[in-house]
Amino acid sequence: MVEQSDHAPLLDWEEVPPAELPPSVPSPVSEDSLQSGISSLPSWGGVGAELSSNTCPVRPNKVTAVLGESAHSPYNQSGPVGDASVSDEEGDCAFHGLSVRDRRIKGWEEKDQIVAVFVVTFATRSGNMIEWCLPQDVNLEGVEFKSMASGSHRISSDFIYFRKGCYFGLACFANMPVESELERGARMKSVGILSPSYTLLYRHMHFLENQVRHQLQCPGQYSPLEAFYEDKKAVLPPGGNGLVTTCPTSSLGPIVNRCMHPEMKITHPAGCMSQFICFFGEQIMVLWKIALLRKRILIFSPPPVGVVCYRVYCCCCLANVSIPGMGVSVPELRPFFYVNVADIAALETELSYVACTTEKIFEEKKELYDVYIDNQNVKTHRESLQPLLRLNNADREKYRKLCEQRQLLLYSQEVDGDCTSNEEDLFILFFMEQNNRIFQTLSEVAGSADPTLTAEHVRVMGLDPHSDRSFVVDLLEVYGIDVMLVIDNPCCPSHS
Repeated sequence: MVEQSDHAPLLDWEEVPPAELPPSVPSPVSEDSLQSGISSLPSWGGVGAELSSNTCPVRPNKVTAVLGESAHSPYNQSGPVGDASVSDEEGDCAFHGLSVRDRRIKGWEEKDQIVAVFVVTFATRSGNMIEWCLPQDVNLEGVEFKSMASGSHRISSDFIYFRKGCYFGLACFANMPVESELERGARMKSVGILSPSYTLLYRHMHFLENQVRHQLQCPGQYSPLEAFYEDKKAVLPPGGNGLVTTCPTSSLGPIVNRCMHPEMKITHPAGCMSQFICFFGEQIMVLWKIALLRKRILIFSPPPVGVVCYRVYCCCCLANVSIPGMGVSVPELRPFFYVNVADIAALETELSYVACTTEKIFEEKKELYDVYIDNQNVKTHRESLQPLLRLNNADREKYRKLCEQRQLLLYSQEVDGDCTSNEEDLFILFFMEQNNRIFQTLSEVAGSADPTLTAEHVRVMGLDPHSDRSFVVDLLEVYGIDVMLVIDNPCCPSHS
């Protein structure tokens, strides 16, 4: 038997003390620092395509953005839907995980606490069912379907991240052939846990993988799971909403990046972000704009679903902004990870989310999503979002710079043995700086004596003044920024 270590084989997270983190608003650096190991990212605000000379000699076309946080903003709502706290099937409770509201914090330490452990099995007569759990009075309704994805009978093993009410879950699935007519030749189980936050679930991946194999070979032996729960169980605060406080992130401090987006690496020659970049290629720039507009993103893929859960996480990283106060009136981009038909009611109330599914039926339920991703095919049924699906020169230039910086980083790691930087940091900071550049420019224009956004401003933001015009208009409306957009309207729009 091959001896395995306690290290989680599929997921890792490297914590860095807050003092070592970059400032909340990255500053431009010189070309020399770029060449010396990519310790920080350079600015690329001027990569936008130049204005076309083929413009009409008539007066510019003017678009006035939604003013402030007016009643016209689709996200300026009172009550649970528009607030940081939302209601779901677990009752009224705050959603923990990717919270970017302005909460001043002096320190933060996430606790590795488990609120439930369970075993799910597939019975030939009754389907998915919860076989065993601790504590016995915990509400696990629907977990039997979340932790064993539809179509899993075709694969031998998988892991699944999901959301259950206020909590996040991780389950490891395994399928073992057996000589049993009652079980129809196959025994399928999942062993999973629930936690207040997904960021530390990876620590238990190896244990869950071992336990699901143990449950397949020796059904009904739960003593290792009982000992695990007793050791890791959360001590919930008395009264209140029964939640463990986790990751109270703040866009006002340097800790925000790690707290919002913990690194999730898979043991593969390329990390989580690298696989994401290689899988979507230039399409990442399309996903970036959609995520920044806080749209509802649904990713379809047949099993295994584990790697698709990482794509959900990576999509959320695209919308990271660290400018104080920015985005407080827009919905948070929430990672739902794996969803199935039992989650339809919950998704109907969400204004912004990223999720994945193995159930093709979701494609027909267009009222549940704004953007549907099937493999590398990104599509939308919303006419207003159609222009975002077309790449322009500014998008390609940003993607080229991202790839260039990745190569420089890999070269630095290979030649110089530099282990201080990694691709996850590079990826997150790349888009954080791009987002900061956009909102910093918009904030400065909005606060100026002449709040008029010109083509030059758009180029400074790293966008194409013409091809990204609809994106900028949507951005101003969604974030309630009070500026007037003035850009020449080309007679013959170019198709890039």
